[in-house]
Amino acid sequence: MRRIGLAAAATAALAVAVGGLPGVREHLRLTTSLIAPAAAQGSDEPIYYQDPDGKPAYSLTPRKTADGRDFRPVPASADLNFDDDAPQMPPPPPVSTTRKVKFYRNPMGLADTSPVPKKDSMGMDYIPVYEGEDSDDGAVKLSPGKIQRSGVKSEPAMRKQLRAVIRAPGVIQLDERRVSVIAMRSESFVQSVADVTTGSRVAKGQPLMQIYSSAIAAASAEYISTIGSKTTSSVPLFGRGSRQRLINLDVPEAAIAAMDKTGTAPVTIEWQAPRDGVVLERSAIEGMRAQPGDVLFRIADISKLWATLEIAERDLGAVAPGQMVMIRARSFPGRSFGGEVKLIYPQLNKDARTARVRIELDNPDLALLPEMYVDAEIDTGSAAPVLAVPESAVLDSGSKQVVFVDKGDGRYEPRTVKLGQRGSGAVEIRDGLSEGEAVVTSANFLIDAESNLNAALKSFSAEGAQP
Repeated sequence: MRRIGLAAAATAALAVAVGGLPGVREHLRLTTSLIAPAAAQGSDEPIYYQDPDGKPAYSLTPRKTADGRDFRPVPASADLNFDDDAPQMPPPPPVSTTRKVKFYRNPMGLADTSPVPKKDSMGMDYIPVYEGEDSDDGAVKLSPGKIQRSGVKSEPAMRKQLRAVIRAPGVIQLDERRVSVIAMRSESFVQSVADVTTGSRVAKGQPLMQIYSSAIAAASAEYISTIGSKTTSSVPLFGRGSRQRLINLDVPEAAIAAMDKTGTAPVTIEWQAPRDGVVLERSAIEGMRAQPGDVLFRIADISKLWATLEIAERDLGAVAPGQMVMIRARSFPGRSFGGEVKLIYPQLNKDARTARVRIELDNPDLALLPEMYVDAEIDTGSAAPVLAVPESAVLDSGSKQVVFVDKGDGRYEPRTVKLGQRGSGAVEIRDGLSEGEAVVTSANFLIDAESNLNAALKSFSAEGAQP
């Protein structure tokens, strides 16, 4: 065998590295000739120094690294053997495994498998698939490294209250039940009008105008004669008939009571406000002639109003009477008015695909006005806790909804579920999942891709096994 010392080997390496420099090759040749006899003497004195980390850095004199550590001394007895017949270390024995390889799949994810190890057209090794990794329940098994790299996270399904808010625009309207009109039922003349104009606030019983009507005057005289006659006063039917004619002419009750008290028929009748409210319309003018049916005053109570909202068709199923609504008027930033859903109109706007929803709300300080634009928030959350998972855990293909259940040890089982209402970043699970089961909430689309790949490979393998 041909043996040389480590010093000669190191010097030879230096010669190769700098052999092209003038004058250096001769110096290295002389150094090699001096080191070789010393190596032959078998002395344990250091013949050169090597980097302590084993890097290809050498020195003939003691030296330190950049971080202050000493180079490692190499004695002459540390030899290297470059002979072809030098004994080689036996290769490490193969690692035994109890798992059995079922087949090998294409490393690029193609539907190509092999029963024996092989390489693809690019020289990449096929990936072994072991027994248990493609279970019949469709579960996907991932290695801890792949789980960490892909950022897979799980969260248990639990019961919680889902708070969902539907936002919609609307407009303030009058409560139809709180609007009154004063109209004549006979030909009349307006004798005088009180100091009341459109927009004035009036109280119930407040005088509005004085009316003269020949029909009312005749009915009043008949009523007075009826209740004052000794002959007819003993017959209640006559009195009731005369009084009813006054009521049919819409004579105010206060005017009839005054006739009973005084026993005289008035020339004019005082008309009063039938309710507290705001005068929306005044058509009465002093001295005017009013025909039957003419509206002289229109009064509305705006202490309670309606807000008519336009709800999108997709949100209509979550709205029901009794739900609380928060109304915010654009005229009063920062202020809100509470209301309640009272009615969903049984008709859909075919152009806008919206439905009208009526909200009843109080207006104690009369700040809200009819035809005012508002924005509404309807609380459609569940009163009782329901089983729910984060929305990110659900993969919706349109025809079905799937979650991946974390079975532990890197196994993830796809599970078809039925969904309910949504809210608070979560979705209700009505079927397919039990409380406490952990579902994947992050990187589940990667697991879905792995599951689809495994299904394709299994199908391909089954078809290939058929004769």
